[in-house]
Amino acid sequence: MSAKKNLLFIMSLTLFISNIIYIPRATAKAALSIDSKTAVLIENNSGRILYEKNKDKEMIPASITKIMTLNLIFDALSSKKIKLTDEVTTSEYAASMGGSQVFLEPGEAQNVETMIKCISIASANDAAVSMAEFVAGSETEFVKLMNQKAQKLGMKHTHFKNCNGLDDSISSGHYSSAYDVALMSRELITKHPEISKYSTTWMDKITHKTKKGEKEFGLTNTNKLIRTYTGITGLKTGSTSKAKYCLSATASRNGISLTAVVMASPDPKKRFNEAASLLDYGFSLCRNYSEKTSKVLPSKIKIAGGRKKYLSSCTKSNFKYILIKNESSEKISRKVYLKKNLTAPVKKGENIGKITYFLNDTKIDDIPIYASESVNRATYLDYILKSFKKLVFSTYAA
Repeated sequence: MSAKKNLLFIMSLTLFISNIIYIPRATAKAALSIDSKTAVLIENNSGRILYEKNKDKEMIPASITKIMTLNLIFDALSSKKIKLTDEVTTSEYAASMGGSQVFLEPGEAQNVETMIKCISIASANDAAVSMAEFVAGSETEFVKLMNQKAQKLGMKHTHFKNCNGLDDSISSGHYSSAYDVALMSRELITKHPEISKYSTTWMDKITHKTKKGEKEFGLTNTNKLIRTYTGITGLKTGSTSKAKYCLSATASRNGISLTAVVMASPDPKKRFNEAASLLDYGFSLCRNYSEKTSKVLPSKIKIAGGRKKYLSSCTKSNFKYILIKNESSEKISRKVYLKKNLTAPVKKGENIGKITYFLNDTKIDDIPIYASESVNRATYLDYILKSFKKLVFSTYAA
């Protein structure tokens, strides 16, 4: 056998053996090696925890604080309180922020969308404060909203003192935990998925317009995973000398959405590697299951006192669930519950019941059932006509 053939044979044999003995990265919890002080991995649909390490330990969050800032900005957009095209003027205080910034000048105006880019891509402290002042009137009032939102989301180990995480400390009252960061990340990525438009942008630019004229400024994303990880949807990095290196990484594949958070990682590369390992681990555990609710809905629902005997129904969504580890779709069951003594009038879109889903007899979801048509209350004339028709048909039949 020639030397070339020998080399090809050895290479083929090596590849064959490696395929046999190769264990996919992070296929089991034991395979994970997380050096960051705290970490957590959650499945975003249900919020279930897939991995944890000191998940409730109160830590310095640095710039991942801005995940809550972005939540409130997008809440304000959703409620129509503000618009993407609104002009935001930078105050002296906002312009004085150090750390990561885009060097906004006092009196400089940028629209809301540009400010979101600066916060999401470049982690700009000056833009974060400018938006806090624009949304709530002052950073102080905005921080109150941040803490109210944290309480609403069940973030039990979080308290904010500013909107950007700059120069924070636990003793000052600015802290969060890996699990709490995952909760606010889940809220942002599921309630406002449009954030991914900004959080997955690698490079962009803004134009400073000041008295000195116009000048372009480049933005580069601080989250390196957006260039390397398949399915990445965001979300936010953070680092200071006190906080070390933090990251909340979100990703979605085949209908499965995950959030991985690492805090106090010893170096910047490790935070990305560990977040990627957590996400790999999560995707190896999860399977997407769905079912059309139209197959479960009753074909017709009896209604009393109406101009019609029966009412048709619908749902606004199908059933979706993420099966984890050894969970089986064969163990999923469902029951239909309708309002008792359903009586006209019923309006189209009115809630008339629910489909409750169970996994191993444990409730996992409720899908509301709505009337797909309106049924008016029967009048005396309707009853007279009904009686007349019955009389005519009975006479004809005789």
